[in-house]
Amino acid sequence: MVKELNLTQTISGVTFKNPVATASGTFMAKESGEFYDIGRLGAVITKGVSSLPWRGNIPPRIAESYGGMLNSVGLQNPGVEHYIKNELAHLREYDVPVITNIAGHSIAEYVDVAERLNETDVAMIEMNISCPNVKEGGIGFGTDAKMAAAVTRAVRAATKKPLMVKLTPNVTDITEIAKAVEGEGADCISLINTLHGMRIDVRQRKAIFANKTGGLSGAAIKPVALALVYRVRRAVKLPIFGLGGIMTGEDAMEFIMAGADMVCVGTAALVKPTAPVDVLDELEALMREQGFSCIDDIHDAFNNSDR
Repeated sequence: MVKELNLTQTISGVTFKNPVATASGTFMAKESGEFYDIGRLGAVITKGVSSLPWRGNIPPRIAESYGGMLNSVGLQNPGVEHYIKNELAHLREYDVPVITNIAGHSIAEYVDVAERLNETDVAMIEMNISCPNVKEGGIGFGTDAKMAAAVTRAVRAATKKPLMVKLTPNVTDITEIAKAVEGEGADCISLINTLHGMRIDVRQRKAIFANKTGGLSGAAIKPVALALVYRVRRAVKLPIFGLGGIMTGEDAMEFIMAGADMVCVGTAALVKPTAPVDVLDELEALMREQGFSCIDDIHDAFNNSDR
């Protein structure tokens, strides 16, 4: 007898109908909604937004790579006021929790955008701490445990929303960063952000990106992402949104087995726009095949064999 599936997840008081979400930077409500019903997803995580508009990096800033892509977009966005009046307003048409990714070049900028989202119907904030801290010489907030703790503490105090912190893999020990943000009130964690990468045009004898380096995403980073989710799961008690190279339902199940409570589909949607709902369909089919009725079943199956 086939078990009835219950994919519902409740995290920090927010109920998600299933564990599949979009990943920040790869989802725009109007454009993505032309390809599939956004309301089928567990959540949507929107592109990074800052207190004021950011122009981003000088083009070129996108390049293909084996098994993935490199980007050096630089978090270009029209600012939080435009986001609230346009993208957020459009998303109200769908029955899906909205998680807003926020960015800043200083703690004050993070706090400002978080405060402006307080009176909206955003379900949760995802704080990208891979941004360079301009007041500290450009070092990323997420590469130093003390800075990660400081910005988390400040934003936690400024927002009424559940706070998720997005971790960068470009550190010596990601578990130390995870523990630091847990200690300062983060409600959950998402990982991983992109890996540092570069491409060079050997005929032009120069870097392809105007900014020289960028972030690697896609299938190529999945083994790294999976291992880091596994490590962080064993270091903190916070719920985890896992991402990094999820292309199929089987990839999603691997992340859940490693310890993720939710999964985010990003670069796959740039290759095939329907990827988020395709991953959801494939995950459901695989759960039935394996005899799992809920996400906890997947966790338990791996944890029992991993002892």
